[in-house]
Amino acid sequence: MLEIIYRDEHLIAINKPHGLLVHRSPIAADASEFALQLLRDQIGQKVNPTHRIDRKTGGILLFALNKTAEIAMQQQFMENQVRKKYLAIVRGHTPDQEEIDYPLRKENGTLQDAFTQYTTLKRAELDIALGKHPTSRYSLVEAVPTTGRMHQLRKHFSHIFHPIIGDRTHGCNKQNKLFKETWDMETMLLHASHLEFTHPVTGETAQIDAGLQPEFKRVMQIMGW
Repeated sequence: MLEIIYRDEHLIAINKPHGLLVHRSPIAADASEFALQLLRDQIGQKVNPTHRIDRKTGGILLFALNKTAEIAMQQQFMENQVRKKYLAIVRGHTPDQEEIDYPLRKENGTLQDAFTQYTTLKRAELDIALGKHPTSRYSLVEAVPTTGRMHQLRKHFSHIFHPIIGDRTHGCNKQNKLFKETWDMETMLLHASHLEFTHPVTGETAQIDAGLQPEFKRVMQIMGW
């Protein structure tokens, strides 16, 4: 059963587990379960996603229950009118606050502006040697992307040399191996924690928050947070 964290007659949101695809995709033939079909079957009603989050990212996934809400919300996401917050555990000790203004390239080679602001919430240093370092350092950050580029946060944190733990594409292979071998952890530690938007029907401000998934909580305990 999916955790429903928001519902009215127009919209419904779930707290998506890490590793669950939003919908069927030819590039993920290994998957047999999808958020779209699971939610539809759970509530007995057709649902349509209003945005996307990566398969490996956990947290808020918003669906529309009718065409009007679907079109209006997709438009808000496309025009960057939705305020999004994410939590991530990254390699190293990040600055207290930083703005990442680094354009990202689309698949066709076109460069797009991409902007992320983040705040460091916690830092940890574990007594585990890795490479030439006698200890391993990590940070918990809250990231606010003001543009919605593909894999934006993953690419931005990699760009500043603080990759997200568990990110196999843009992350650090040594860290990912350490987490797998030491704690049997392969989850990408990125969580969509907060959405704020204008309700497409009432016009009022709507806010949705999602609690951390068990895998993310387990690493928080490992870090002593």
